Amino acid sequence: MRNKWLNVMVVGIMLAGLLAGCGGNDKKEGSTSPAASSSAAESSSEPAKNVHLRLYTFGPEATYNWSATLKAYEEKTGVTVEPIVLSDKGDTQEAMKKLDLAFASQEAIDLLMFSDPAGYAQRVSLGMAEPLDDFIAKEGFKVADDYKVDTTLNGKVYALPGKFNPWYVLLNKDHLDEAGLPVPTDWTWDEYADYAKQLTKGEGTSKRYGTYFHGPQGGGWMEFLKLMMLNQPTNTDFLKADGSSNLADPNFKRTLELRVRMEKTDKSSVPYSDIISQKLAYRNQFFNQSASMLTIGSWMNTEIGGTDKLPLTFHVAVAPFPKNDKADTIGYAPVATDYMAVSSISKQKEEAYKFARWYTTEGQLVQGKNVPAWSKVTNDQLTPIIDTILAGTMNPELVDKDSLIKTLLMSKASEMIPAASYLSEVYKAVNEEYEKLILGNQDIDAMVKNSQDRAQQIIDSNKK
Repeated sequence: MRNKWLNVMVVGIMLAGLLAGCGGNDKKEGSTSPAASSSAAESSSEPAKNVHLRLYTFGPEATYNWSATLKAYEEKTGVTVEPIVLSDKGDTQEAMKKLDLAFASQEAIDLLMFSDPAGYAQRVSLGMAEPLDDFIAKEGFKVADDYKVDTTLNGKVYALPGKFNPWYVLLNKDHLDEAGLPVPTDWTWDEYADYAKQLTKGEGTSKRYGTYFHGPQGGGWMEFLKLMMLNQPTNTDFLKADGSSNLADPNFKRTLELRVRMEKTDKSSVPYSDIISQKLAYRNQFFNQSASMLTIGSWMNTEIGGTDKLPLTFHVAVAPFPKNDKADTIGYAPVATDYMAVSSISKQKEEAYKFARWYTTEGQLVQGKNVPAWSKVTNDQLTPIIDTILAGTMNPELVDKDSLIKTLLMSKASEMIPAASYLSEVYKAVNEEYEKLILGNQDIDAMVKNSQDRAQQIIDSNKK
């Protein structure tokens, strides 16, 4: 048993570089009153006495509204929930390291929150999360029906999804108007590249780029090397569900061709060397109008109208994540969510499950910080949710709300792929090969081959 806890700590450290846009304090998440009551939380409607749950979370009060949310649950059920915030600044990598250490020490943990599918799958494989299938069967619903994100792993459900943050494209609408370009509602990556080219202006230090891609970086933010894989319904990662390599997927090479063309030929995207050497941040690049388009997750909803630190001084519109070919279905995109899980070492598993179910349904409406993954939220309910979210920004009137809502409504998550324990090693290897490519030390064919070879070596070494 002791070795298992030590393994948890080791993996926690290994996971520091994982995914793809979910770590670091350059990423931030973002009230409405509950709508009509739902059967989703009926099982928690009877008052409970002397039940106190401890929730370990990466989400700080400012972005998760824990005080009001947990108070509402206590008033409804009599159950108190204590949030253990593992990072005051919402840094998920820092939080996960602390969570792993707390679990290894067998602290009294009832509920766990994970921020990305890889982190969720890794910790499920280490036995940190309790299977919820019996609770779900007793309640009589299917995750795929009740939520926009299916959290099933290897045939079992270990967490329920909270927010629904699909990736989208933020647009400087003033720049679009200046160039005579409409706000896209259905477009391809080729059209995206054409927009970026037309939006690029100036030279030297005063140059304004058409777009900014915030990754990859150190094995993280790997979405930016999977742009033309992530808009597919299946096989969206560098590894397949069985842990074998997916780097022969032609959409991996197409993504590389897109990135190289935009940076080297069109010169319409911020150079990778600048991003790394100057430690550029995506928020600054967009809000300072150094880049006209930003492909990013919709956790930006809470900031899209500007903040004290980064005020909005222009009009913003939103477009869906581009597709590869005109015949493809628009809407598939990487989706970020919160994975609310019951701790396998909790002594109050049923009570913890009831809270998880309430939090991921009615609780999301109470929290009022994000668009819920709960599919029972109607289109009519989405508008006031967005209104409330935007009201927390400095200049909501500068946001094209109609384009934002339409984009969120059409967005959908791809099939979830369980993360192999060595996925972070593959990410790091591909990242390193990309740097050789974009810095001029190898061509695309060499990068694809070297990435495939290194990935296969990692796979083979982990299967011995």
